[in-house]
Amino acid sequence: MTTNSVIQTTSETADQAASANEGSRYRSLLAAARGLVQCDAAALLRLDGDVLRPVAADGLSDETLGRQFPIASHPRFARLLESGRGLRFAHDCGLPDPYDGLVAGQPGILPVHDCMGAPVRLRGAVWGLLTLDALEPGAFETVSPAQLDALVALFETGIEAAQTIKDMEARAMREQAVVQALRSGHGSARELLGSSAAMKQLCSEIDTVAVSDLTVLLLGETGVGKDLVAQRLHAHSRRREQPLVQVNCAALPETLADSELFGHKRGAFTGAMQDRSGKFEIADGGTLFLDEVGELPLTVQAKLLRVLQSGEVQRPGSDRTLKVDVRVIAATNRDLPAAIAQGRFRADLYHRLSVYPLVVPPLRERGRDVVTLAGGFLEENQHRLGARNLRLSPASKAALLAHSWPGNVRELEHVISRASLRAFTEQRRGARWTAIEPHHLALDVAVGISEALSAPPLPSPASAAIPVSDRAGLAAAGGTLREATEAFQRAWLADALARHHGHVANAAREAGIDRSNFHRMLRKLGMRPSASGA
Repeated sequence: MTTNSVIQTTSETADQAASANEGSRYRSLLAAARGLVQCDAAALLRLDGDVLRPVAADGLSDETLGRQFPIASHPRFARLLESGRGLRFAHDCGLPDPYDGLVAGQPGILPVHDCMGAPVRLRGAVWGLLTLDALEPGAFETVSPAQLDALVALFETGIEAAQTIKDMEARAMREQAVVQALRSGHGSARELLGSSAAMKQLCSEIDTVAVSDLTVLLLGETGVGKDLVAQRLHAHSRRREQPLVQVNCAALPETLADSELFGHKRGAFTGAMQDRSGKFEIADGGTLFLDEVGELPLTVQAKLLRVLQSGEVQRPGSDRTLKVDVRVIAATNRDLPAAIAQGRFRADLYHRLSVYPLVVPPLRERGRDVVTLAGGFLEENQHRLGARNLRLSPASKAALLAHSWPGNVRELEHVISRASLRAFTEQRRGARWTAIEPHHLALDVAVGISEALSAPPLPSPASAAIPVSDRAGLAAAGGTLREATEAFQRAWLADALARHHGHVANAAREAGIDRSNFHRMLRKLGMRPSASGA
């Protein structure tokens, strides 16, 4: 690994640290663009090899930022990149629109009818795309090429300024970094998605402790993504070019745990036909991730403690000790203090591991992150299945947000994979998108919402005092899907208004819907807020 490669990696880390502020600046530019050109949504996508990744969006749903768009699978984006100065697609263009069903604040999955965009450049090279979309046909007929050029120039200036800030941050990090002789590194860590307060706090804690060599103990329920946190800790550390070695302690038989962690000498036990290096030796100079550390047998816990205290490994069957330089990250979903009280975990090892404890929040505490994560999983399944524009219906989003997610992100990934396959098998030939409905999700809460969809329309917000879960029990069979959907929307809107005493602005804010769109939905469904809340 050359010094230039190390500097490049350091610059990439600086880019990641600045991405949140960068996204905020771009969202401000997109809001200004929507003021200059009347449209329902605007987005900025960065070109990363053969994939476009959304970096900011205004007017698109949360799941958009969790997606990535391979150019080969999205011919409209390919045309825009090839266009030079940009173009506008005819409202009846037969090419699939990547944003069908992703415009925010709509009562259902709606098609985009007017679409225009242009490539944006940074220092002469194509950086990405600016896209503008409208639900009404002909919305962009009056937008001249000169106006589009002016918008592109505005964004190119903003991107240039953002990149200048990034370069300054990268230079500062390079000045602070101690460049050493490095071994070949590993690939980049997978990304932690989410913008909830809980995730922002976690990422801040990760970035604080990552640059140190402190031992970190990751705590959290099964499926929350502790392995991704470990990867980010390693990727942001000074050891990032050294190996990250993972051990699943729960899968280690007691008879083999010694050999797996510490290696062995030939002849140390029956079957030891040759010398073997343990995981501590393999991770020398890098990071060792002990997943499910609470499952280690007590005998192995004692040997692990000695290694952590002395930094020395002694292979079973050998009298010689080996010095190792390893940063340890451990993870568990166990209540270790309770295990200590029951005599199943050593208190001294617990204190040695928990120098810097990090609690990874469960999915149910991450709010609308569930929709962002679902968007990423939908995009993966869309390309895996060859499906056309997998989209969550409003009822499905409500079901995902209402579910308690005992299996956390892992459960969400599996639910989306199953739902994608079910919806794909039902897809109508020639459809512009594939809608994921509650029955595809097959969640308990989704079943309840499906039942609620069949309930008769509620005559007034007064009945909103009945919880949705209770109204589901009043469901009546029959009716078309449109009628059932409108019935659910009436019940859902009535609940929101009741919680906020008829105050539309507060109800719309909680729902993540623009107030004017909230009013439009009420009028469409024949509902009226109280005079005080209008």
